[in-house]
Parts: sequence; structure tokens; C-alpha cells
Amino acid sequence: MQIKLPSRAEYIIIGGGIIGLSIAYHLTRLGHRDIVLLERDRLTCGTTWHAAGLVTQLRANETMAKLAQYSAELFRDLEKLTGQPTGFRQSGSITVAATAARMEELKRGASMGRSFGLEVEIIDAAEAQRRAPLLDVSNVLGAAWIATDGMTNPIDTAQAFAAGARRGGAEIFERTPVTRIILEKGRFAGVETEQGIARADKAVVCAGMWSRNVAAELNWSVPLHAAEHFYVVTEPIPGLPRDLPTIRDMDAKVYAKPDAGKLLVGFFETHSKPWGMDGIPRDFSFDALPDDFDHIEPYLTSAIERIPVLAEVGLQLNFNGPESFTPDNRFLLGPAPDIAGLFVATGFNSCGIESSGGAGKVMAEWMSTGFPANDCWEMDVRRAMPFQSNRRYLYDRTTEAVGNLWNLHWPHKSAKTARNVRVSPLQDRLAQLGANFGEVAGWERVQWFGPAGSAPASHATFTRDDWFKQSGAEHHATRSGVALFDQTSFAHLLVQGSDALALLQRLSTNDVDVPVGRIVYTPWVNERGGMESDVTIARISDEQFLVVTAAVQRIRDLAWLRTHAKGAGNVSVTDISSGYATLSVMGPRSRELLARVSPADFSDAAFPFATAREIEIGYGLALAFRMTFVGELGWELHIPTDQTLGIYDALVAAGRDFDLRHAGYVALNTLRLEAGYRDWGSDVGDEDSPLASGLGFTVAWNKGEPFIGRPALEAQRGKTPSRRLVQLAVSGGAPLMFGTEPIWRNGTLVGYLRSAGFGHTVGCGIGMGYLNAEAGVSAQWLYEGNFEIEIAGVRHPAVASLKPFYDAGRTRVKGEWQDEKDLVSPLLRTLLHREHLLL
Repeated sequence: MQIKLPSRAEYIIIGGGIIGLSIAYHLTRLGHRDIVLLERDRLTCGTTWHAAGLVTQLRANETMAKLAQYSAELFRDLEKLTGQPTGFRQSGSITVAATAARMEELKRGASMGRSFGLEVEIIDAAEAQRRAPLLDVSNVLGAAWIATDGMTNPIDTAQAFAAGARRGGAEIFERTPVTRIILEKGRFAGVETEQGIARADKAVVCAGMWSRNVAAELNWSVPLHAAEHFYVVTEPIPGLPRDLPTIRDMDAKVYAKPDAGKLLVGFFETHSKPWGMDGIPRDFSFDALPDDFDHIEPYLTSAIERIPVLAEVGLQLNFNGPESFTPDNRFLLGPAPDIAGLFVATGFNSCGIESSGGAGKVMAEWMSTGFPANDCWEMDVRRAMPFQSNRRYLYDRTTEAVGNLWNLHWPHKSAKTARNVRVSPLQDRLAQLGANFGEVAGWERVQWFGPAGSAPASHATFTRDDWFKQSGAEHHATRSGVALFDQTSFAHLLVQGSDALALLQRLSTNDVDVPVGRIVYTPWVNERGGMESDVTIARISDEQFLVVTAAVQRIRDLAWLRTHAKGAGNVSVTDISSGYATLSVMGPRSRELLARVSPADFSDAAFPFATAREIEIGYGLALAFRMTFVGELGWELHIPTDQTLGIYDALVAAGRDFDLRHAGYVALNTLRLEAGYRDWGSDVGDEDSPLASGLGFTVAWNKGEPFIGRPALEAQRGKTPSRRLVQLAVSGGAPLMFGTEPIWRNGTLVGYLRSAGFGHTVGCGIGMGYLNAEAGVSAQWLYEGNFEIEIAGVRHPAVASLKPFYDAGRTRVKGEWQDEKDLVSPLLRTLLHREHLLL
């Protein structure tokens, strides 16, 4: 007999798959008891029940890896904690490489794993065969071995979470579908079911492949789409070792694991089959989809080549079941941007079982405290753009989403499908010039320019080939002459009203009470002192402020503004991003070029740094910011969209006399790394303090108004941080770095690179990373250490500095001319001399 649904709870969880059950369990571990979980049918009936149950810990970033690592540790003890067996076994995993590029990726992945505390061993083909005798290694170049990987029974593990949750006081209701989510005054208030209404303070949607439609009813973008996902199970194989590790051949798109004396063989096919575009029936429960042997046959053939014993046994099961995938293959976790008290945990891209423990812990902490325990930006649902709920977009993107999980993760790679959603007015012009476009938040953005008329490249490589040479030339042009960057993807948010200043002063660590026409760079921090965002704010009138932020932060920053604007008096927040394009004219000759196309006075006296002014340019008008993200003299031109082409043509025509070079975001990144400029989402995030990130200059301690997070920053003030962001460099002959490389000091792992690239001006690899030292990361501690950076398993001598390696005095930004080589830091010169790579 089912217990009556309570009319009130503290937390409601919508969905009884392994994720929802893990959240319930972890909420009880935090001491919460008033928890209600509602499942439309039976627990695990959606996708959990048919998952393969792999437990793999090496993921694309630290947070995702930590979720999987925590899950593996928890699964090991979950039976003891709950009394419910899970079937978890740590039998290890082997991932083989049949190509040089895959081998390079595995080596880099092994180094990345060390950064995250995961031991990954690179082994040769013979050792791989010794550990997995079924393997044919005739064309294998090497493999990655993770001893702590394993497998678990998905249903049993989910039931263990359920048992633990019930023991902790949570109530679980099966066959209780939620028919409506109730909102009142912009916040979650409760849910409606056939048994009645249950009210609560907070809720989380864990509805798996139904989540998009659940959110769409609330005008909330939770972009995911189901795809058919296939595996087969063989007949029993005599003598199959029970402790056989999981086998992966990512080049062949196949994996295999032992399953009660048989082999389960699954596929991550290149061209996948989206399913359920017109909606998934609510009564789809413990159901499978029709098999499609023709679709999987090429992959099964590859599996037989890698594991020849498969040719000698029949198939007992040919299974096809749906799983949900997101446009960028990242999870969707966190709070609804505009609905207080409502959260989501979904879109696990066939990684839900192995991430369930960690995801449940993160979400329980997030809902309980208001913050995730770690930086979760890459999984944060607030990165999702409204257009991404478009069903045709999701359908087309999902055709490659399954395969992208196992395709080579080349640097600067973007998806191939569902492109050209958001484009600059200059898209066609730039394409004709040889632009290689990448995609960010739906925007087509130039990565680098190839020769005019050349075939576009979809990604870079790990080596110094054409993309490196082209972006390097753009880098040099910016340092020595003048370059043009299309940064139309910037978001523009207008904050206005008699109380606009008071709102922004409360949100900003810096002082925004500046004269009209001045610009302020400022972090927005949370109560913990972590950076929710960093933005540029231009005061354009007494009561009007233009907030400029990155494309990926648009929804997050809008939500932050609107949430705090409620009850803040006479203030409105408007997204005017579509009204502006942005062209950045950067380099020592930028002033000369602009003077050719505008009558404005661009001198230091008339147009000092951090000034915003409307100028005439070409036949139009633009709001010109004297700002830079590349460490050179320059101006951002924020142009009404309808005037962009004319102004662009005027700049290009005048630019011929200055050898104007078009440049892309790869060069922008290497330029800003040399100059030491932080990138939110890479170098700084919501758990990173401005004081630990080298941004103490943005905290206006003397401004009269209090700001959010000030007490937390006051507690750090005057102390040497034990975790601190520093600049690092390796010799110019080292392999290229792209971020996540481990950093060693005197033989001890002390951190990893958050971002990295090649500094074409300074002549070596550079990056930024947080270093950890219990006694504090001071200049003296850096000076006394012998540093190395590990790249693809090999350590290379490095230097570390609290100051940028290029123009630490910001002389070039001020328009003061000095030779580029004279601006390279002496510390870096020492490294390069030591490596016989004189500048």
C-alpha cells in the first residue's frame, strides 16, 4: 500500500532513475530528511535499467573526472553503507590506440589524469594483450591502463541509493507522475500529481530524456535529445576470465566488458540515430527499440577484428535502447536561470552510471547551500542558449553526438552539424578571406584564417602545422602592426534606471561610480568570494550602464543581474546583444588606422585608456571602447548591427596602407596569455577569488557601498594565498600545450594548467595554472622552486611567475612604444637562454 503523498516537503526530486536516487541519498547524507522523490512509473524504468554499467574515470575536465572518481570510490563502499549489493567490480580498463594521433591523445590524457589525481598508465601492445588476452594487438601502438576503473550493475546500484535514501528519511513514490510544475512569483512552489499537490522550497528535474519537454513548458532551455544506443551480448564464452578489464577501441568505436561469462559489446557509432523528436511517450517504460543490425554491422566487424573470439560465438541479445545526449556532450546540472528554487540534473551522454555518485553529491550540495562545492561551469545548465531547445537543431546535432564522445578530441574542434545558427554580419566576407570557423554558444567565430580560397579546417592538431603558422602570423601582426578581430559574439546587457548604479555597485567588486564615458573592468563575486563572472561596464549616461560580457556567459550574467534587480528599486535589465556587432582594432598602429576612417581624436589626452565614446566612423556611428584583451594599444568598436558592413568596409579599405591583418580567436588567446589576461571559465570561475587570481586591483576596498562577497574577500586580504594563479612557461622546443598539463615543483605535483598556448612573441609555450602550497604561493616560493610541466607523459623544464611574461608594465597598452623583445620578462629569458633558444 502506497503512503499518502505529503502536502509539503523541503525538497522534491522529479525522476527515479539513478541520478534522482543519488541526489535523494546525498541529501540525506547532508542531514536533510524532508525529501520526496516522484517517479512516473517504476524506479530505473527510463534508461538506467539498460545501461552497460561501465565505470570510467578519465574525463574531459577536472570536475567531470572528480564526479566519476567519487562515484567509483562510493560504489566500492555503497553496499556496506546501504545494505544493498551493487555488483561493483574494479577490474580495470584498457583503451588501445591504433593510430599515432590516438596514441598522442592517450598520452596527453594520462598526464591530464595525473592532474586530477587519477593514475593512468601508458603500456605497450604486448602488455595490453597480457592483461586482456582476447585482444588482437597486431596494429596496436600502445594503450592506456586505469586499474581503478570497473563496472557495476545499474539497477542494483540505483536500488542501493534508494535504500540509503529511505534509511535517511526520504520518501519515494512510484507510479506518481508529475503533471505540472507550479511557479509563483518567479520561483518554484510545488508540483501537481494525480494524488494532489505537494509544495516544497526546492526541486530538481531528473527526468532524463523527458527533461527537455518538462523544461520547455516553463520556457526554460534544457537542450538534449534521445538517440538510439546499441549493444550486443554474446552467448557464453568458455574460459572467459571474470576479472577481464573493460576493453575500448575508440578508433573502431567499440567497447567490450565481461557479463556473466559472456561479452557485452557496445558501440559509439560515427553517425547516430536520433529518436523521439516528436516527443517520448510518458508510458515508455522498461522498453527497447527495434534492433538495426545493418546499422551496427560495420562496428561489430571492427569489434571482431579487435577481439577475434567474437567470430566464434553467436549473439544472445541485440539490444537498442534510447539515451539522451546534449549538443556539446556535457552534462546539464544546476539552477534554472530565471526560476528560483528549481534545478536540473540530466543530459549525461551515456555516462550517467559512472557519474551518478558524484552528480548526486554535487547537486545535493548545490541545492542545500546554493553553491556547488567545485567549479561546475562546463556542466552548468546556464551555458545553454534559448535556441538550443529547437528540435530540428537538436535532431541534427544528435546525429554526431554519440560518435563525438569517442572521436579524437582535437584542439579547437567544433561540431560539424547544426551550424550557422548565430552569425556575424561579416560571415560571408570573412569566409571569402579563408576564415576557419569554430562554434561557441551557437556563434560562428573565426579561429584562424587560412589562405583566401583554401578549404576550411574543422580543427587544429597537436603539432605545428598550418593552423599554428597562420594563427602565429596573426599574433605577430597584432604585436607589430594592426589586426582586426570580429568579436560580435559579445553579449550586451543594458542596465538602466535611477537605482542602476546602486545595483551595479552591490554586484561589483570594483567602483562603478565613475564619470559618464568611463569603463570599469570588474568581477562579480558570490558570498564565498568566488567569481560568478567578470565583465566590462561602460557608464553611458547618469542612469545607463552597458555591461559587455562573453557569449557563453550571457544567460548566466542575465540571471545574476535579474535576480538581484528584484526588489532593487527603479532598475531594468535588457538584453540588447542582437543590436550590436563588435570589431576590435588592435595593435601599435590601431590609432593611425582609426584616424583614417574617423574624425575623432584618438590621442591619449582626448581618448585615454578605459574611455567609452560614440564616434563617427565611415558613414556610421560606433560606441568605441579603448580597451584591450591582447596587451596592445587598441579599441573595441561596438557597432549597430545594421551599420556593421559599411564600417567594416571602410576599415579594410583604409587598412591596406597599414597591412591590416584579419585575426581569429586562437591568436586572441595566445596574445592574452602572453599579457597575463584572465579568461573566465578557463582561468577563473565561481570558486576562484580575485585575490588568488591576480585580480586584486579590481577590488575597490575604499568605495562606500558594500558589495556581495566582501566579507569573504576581507578574510583573505593581506594573506599569501595557499592556492594562487600564476604564469608558467616551457622552452620553445617543447610539444604544444592546450591546458590540463600537470605542474611539478621539486618533483611534487602542485597544480595543472587551466589554459595554455604558444607565445609567438616570447617564443615558447605559456599557460596559467593554480599552484598549491600550504605555506602560501609567494614570489619567494616560486623563485626557490624547480618547475616542470608534463606534456604527454614527459616533463619539461619550466619557469613560474606572478607577473606576465610580456610587457608586465602595460606600456604598450598605454601606447608607449618599446621593442617587443625588450618587453619579455628576464625570468623567461633565463629559461630560453638555458635551453639555447635565444630570442
